[in-house]
Amino acid sequence: MTTPADASSKSARPAAKLALEDGTVFTGRAFGHRGTTEGEVVFNTSMTGYQEILTDPSYKGQIVTMTYPLIGNYGINPQDVESKRPHVAGFVIKELSPVASNYRSNKTLDAYLAENRIVGIEGIDTRALTRKLRIGGSIRGVLSTEVLDDAELVARARAGKQMTGADWVQAVKPAANYGWDETQGEWGLGKVERGEGLHVVALDCGAKSNILRHLAERGIKVTVLPPDTTADEILRHKPDGLFVSNGPGDPAALDYAVKPIKDVLPTLPTFGICLGHQLLGRAIGAETYKLKFGHRGGNQPVKNLDTGRVEITSQNHGFAVDRAGLEANGGVVTHVNLNDGTVEGFRHGTLPVFSVQYHPEASPGPHDAAYLFDAFVEMMKTKVAPTGKRLAELQAMRDTAVAGGV
Repeated sequence: MTTPADASSKSARPAAKLALEDGTVFTGRAFGHRGTTEGEVVFNTSMTGYQEILTDPSYKGQIVTMTYPLIGNYGINPQDVESKRPHVAGFVIKELSPVASNYRSNKTLDAYLAENRIVGIEGIDTRALTRKLRIGGSIRGVLSTEVLDDAELVARARAGKQMTGADWVQAVKPAANYGWDETQGEWGLGKVERGEGLHVVALDCGAKSNILRHLAERGIKVTVLPPDTTADEILRHKPDGLFVSNGPGDPAALDYAVKPIKDVLPTLPTFGICLGHQLLGRAIGAETYKLKFGHRGGNQPVKNLDTGRVEITSQNHGFAVDRAGLEANGGVVTHVNLNDGTVEGFRHGTLPVFSVQYHPEASPGPHDAAYLFDAFVEMMKTKVAPTGKRLAELQAMRDTAVAGGV
């Protein structure tokens, strides 16, 4: 399907402005919804996958800047979504593609953002913005097509909500328990570790759909609960394992989610991803802290300390687990980020617990780490956290299965 990206020419679009709390103002052209929005301004280095990024609940409260210069060229389709709707506070790009061409596309990015009331701006120098965020760190901003007075916009940015201490999980959590049985379908990665007869309770802090698809793909029964549940409610479902999902905001503000996790850790094999990794770290006694500008993109290098192997990973987070506190409380660091040395994964020394900061389910991004779901299935069977040697074996098996198409 090939369609115009917008019926109007770029020159006919109204002006839009992005103002930062440090006083910087970028002027560009509006697309998507017309209005005013605020949030923490961050950047993502993925070259593709804008639809999955828009619908990732972990971006709640954030204005996302794409570093790749041309966005929107393959449009929007109803399959490649990570939740029911976009969650970004705003969307910043260099150039909106003049055509949306893909056989699966059913609408343009411009129309999709307008339909979901997401404000977008194009035509600004995204390289300059990204450089500013890398040097100074992610900061508050206001994006508007209505208010075009620089001083007023900067003042509003300075009065905006800080990400530190923010609980955005309440804005994206499910209203009630639900079951999940959708698999990866035609996008499956071949032969996987089977988990028929196993039952996982997943705490949905803003879970991406592809995580749940990976669990269902392995034949696991999946019951999803809100994160503000109790240990008794988790155990009432008689699960074989607990999964803790990704999500937005500051993990230090989520004691209500940490408590039930802490209560079940001694008896229930547990796997966490992203925010779930941070919550597991806090549950065993470690602290978390805010990163300068975070890790967001599909090309983040992570080293497995047990094997020496490097994985290229998909990431989206602005907080990290403190290594010293983690190791002091029984955590064994298994993965580190090669760009800044931060903790990207750990297992517990005695409990059946492991987690990673990055996204092994990808969507978007590489599939180097999909074997970790196989490790979770095996841990539920053995009640023992995977060793470095076993992770290497599972990764080799996954590579062979993908290469052989089985």
